[in-house]
Amino acid sequence: MGKDVSPDAFTPRDRGRYRRKVQRCLDTLARMLSDGSFTFPRKHIGLEVELNLVDADMRPSMANTEVLDALADPAFTTELSQHNIELNVPPCPLDGTSALRLESMLDEYLARAERQATEAESQVAMIGVLPTLRSEHFDQKWLTSSARYSLLNDEILAARGEQPLLSLEGVGLPGREPERLRAFAQSILPEAACTSVQLHLQVAPEEFAAHWNAAQCLAGVQVALGANSPFLLGKALWHETRIPLFLQATDTRPEELRNQGVRPRVWFGERWITSIFDLFEENVRYFPGLLPETDDEDPMEALESGQVPKLTELRLHNGTVWRWNRPVYDVVDGMPHLRVENRVLPAGPTVLDMMANAAFFYGAQRALAEQERPVWTQMSFQAAEENLYSGARNGFDAHLYWPGIGWIPPDELALRVLLPLARQGLRDSDVPDSVADRYLGVIEQRCLRQRTGSVWQREAVLRAEDRGLDRDSALAAMLARYVELSRTGEPVHSWPVD
Repeated sequence: MGKDVSPDAFTPRDRGRYRRKVQRCLDTLARMLSDGSFTFPRKHIGLEVELNLVDADMRPSMANTEVLDALADPAFTTELSQHNIELNVPPCPLDGTSALRLESMLDEYLARAERQATEAESQVAMIGVLPTLRSEHFDQKWLTSSARYSLLNDEILAARGEQPLLSLEGVGLPGREPERLRAFAQSILPEAACTSVQLHLQVAPEEFAAHWNAAQCLAGVQVALGANSPFLLGKALWHETRIPLFLQATDTRPEELRNQGVRPRVWFGERWITSIFDLFEENVRYFPGLLPETDDEDPMEALESGQVPKLTELRLHNGTVWRWNRPVYDVVDGMPHLRVENRVLPAGPTVLDMMANAAFFYGAQRALAEQERPVWTQMSFQAAEENLYSGARNGFDAHLYWPGIGWIPPDELALRVLLPLARQGLRDSDVPDSVADRYLGVIEQRCLRQRTGSVWQREAVLRAEDRGLDRDSALAAMLARYVELSRTGEPVHSWPVD
């Protein structure tokens, strides 16, 4: 969401000024797009990973300030809860053997984080939803000390006018009845339970719409093949519980506004696009400002004087609309660029698994974006959205819609259609076959064995309960074994269930 904000409360005058400034930024972006103000020398990728800190008993460790102070590295930063930190890996080119270097960097960063966490009597757990979280961990006192987080919490709760309700119907463990969660939260901290990997791809303005539409088409199969978030507050829920949890935790709409069809701020979208401008314009048109702070820049005057506009308010506003595939405007080394930010994937289970997920996404996205007859011209937008929720809920048991095929399980869709496309897309991006083989081979084996982090977690908990453990003890035992196996670096499809 950009820089921190003032801790002072916002006034009606602030909100009016902010609305006008956001519109001015939007007009400036439109001018930049029409004037060709963006340079694009080489396609770059970036990656963010949200991490959990846990103690020796596998409970959340509220130690992020201590760990971050010890790390003293701008690549690591705070997240919403005191048991979270975030790693922002420096961007690198997509082509060549950059992915191998990125994998090595991730290993090094995480090893450093683990060493510093140990000094704080904590350890790092890289998982989609920390299964040992309890309702008391959602108390507002556990917000990271930051004006931005406190104001965001207050603004979302004020807009909603009532406590967030977490209500989910789960997918039963094998041989068990489905479980249901219904709980009220005292803050937006349930959002901090959703720890993800965010994949960035720099694209030229004229290529953005095709890459975003392709990412939307891939979202359902991504979460089905990468699911790693099956437990929340002691309940077995969706294979990728992050997807509905994020929506419910940050929903600014009371029930009446939901019934009217008011759009949620955690949003898949509602249409295929023809320009990145479509997404920013929708954000401005549909969503009031949550953090209406302004700076002194007149972005249009800056542009006309030959400077690169910061578009501060537009970027801040964009950071409070949580699209699953988000448009990004950024200025790096004095040059403006655009990115697609893919936000559907959970953290973990291992660095190799995350790199495999990234390679699959980047390769398939490019191949779909460059097809003569794009897949999104052959399917409804609603079908892509339904794929997301079906894949998140059911994992390998989902049935996804794909043009020319109809309804198909995600593993079969990947093996028959998307893995060959991903391989071609990586080849077209000048990624050597040996690198593609390393990562896409992981996805292939995951599909052949039908093994994701979610499948492993569910089986491990079921096995522990069959040995006589109660649910809380089973979750803690599972997480301890998960962390141990994650440190080996072996991909999750090869993990044993003890």
